[in-house]
Amino acid sequence: MQKLKLLVPLRRYLQRNGFVSQQRRSFSALPSYTEPGYLQREEVLVEGRANSRAAILNRPSALNALTASMAARLNRLYESWEENSDIGFVMMKGGSNRAFCSGTDVVALYQLLNEGKTEESKAFFQSLYKFVYVLGTYLKPHVAIMDGIVMGGGAGISLPGMFRVVTDRTVFSSPEVQIGFHPDAGASYYLSRLPGYLGEYLALTGEKLNGVEMMACGLATHYSPKEKLPWIEERLGNLITDDRSVIETSLAQYGSLVYPDSRSMLHEIETIDSIFCHDTMEEIIEALETNAAESNNKWYSMVLNKIREASPLSLKVTLQSIREGRFQTLDQCLAREYRTSLKFISKQVSDDFCEGVRARLVDKDFAPKWSLTKLEEVTDDMVASFFSPLGEVEPELNLPVSVREPDV
Repeated sequence: MQKLKLLVPLRRYLQRNGFVSQQRRSFSALPSYTEPGYLQREEVLVEGRANSRAAILNRPSALNALTASMAARLNRLYESWEENSDIGFVMMKGGSNRAFCSGTDVVALYQLLNEGKTEESKAFFQSLYKFVYVLGTYLKPHVAIMDGIVMGGGAGISLPGMFRVVTDRTVFSSPEVQIGFHPDAGASYYLSRLPGYLGEYLALTGEKLNGVEMMACGLATHYSPKEKLPWIEERLGNLITDDRSVIETSLAQYGSLVYPDSRSMLHEIETIDSIFCHDTMEEIIEALETNAAESNNKWYSMVLNKIREASPLSLKVTLQSIREGRFQTLDQCLAREYRTSLKFISKQVSDDFCEGVRARLVDKDFAPKWSLTKLEEVTDDMVASFFSPLGEVEPELNLPVSVREPDV
């Protein structure tokens, strides 16, 4: 009985500080040692403060590339934190010196597909896209500290949130066309909303942006030198608030005003617009070739080379995806991207995804043999098939829109 008397106040203390759930079926931020696999490295760690929680991506050897288990855990954590009235705001950061998140673990997907485990691959996309949607409609302030590499799906799990902090080490890119895929996880939503035709340029070339450039084009909300991140995290950790303006003020306190240097491609935005405003890939290529022949500017040739390395099918699908994204909501973009992703992994039209991953990340011969080698071989019907409804046999992506956005 004496032990019981001691345990009751202890449990109440833990409940007040968010370590023990007061709801039977909610998920705890701590690992469960009653479940199989508890001795394995936890791929998403949790850091708890008095009024906030932080999810820490923890696959440093893989540059925090996203796995199915990571996407599922992020969904569970964020849903439970949103329901917990003791938590005012949420953060996400990478547990690696090199990367915030390098995107989807496409090598793991490649292996699943080669083993015939298509359903497991579909489940990954479902879980990842659901998390992107949850983050984009999150009720509490969210701070993503995007230090280091931010690629593909790594941008998808951070950019839809309220605050996006970048540093002098941040490197962003969407290189999916180089592996025979398409920019997904909400990329057609946020890339299509960049100034002018910058989104098309980034998606079709895989060109990189640094932290300063991300600030300039609106992908980031705050910039801070790497060495100030511990101060920012300490400041945020001491906050007792759910007020976005208080968090905004705290981030601005350690932020820096920055401007792209003279070498930034953002200074070429008018040139980018004049090339990537065209309706088709063929017209974009023609404009690049014409300017390359008439100008001493090596930028045109550099861009041409990047595009020619990509899958012709991926280029055409990606261009249409960005164009459609301009007029769609986040959930509509994710639903369409899900159709496209399933089409790529089904290999019905092309095996470019597996071939691209093989060439660039598995065998590393950097010589992919695309199923269609020329743009003119990619027909309008082929491209349209990547956007068509999945049909009765294959369910569409099921997002909780009616729950999270009842007015939509």
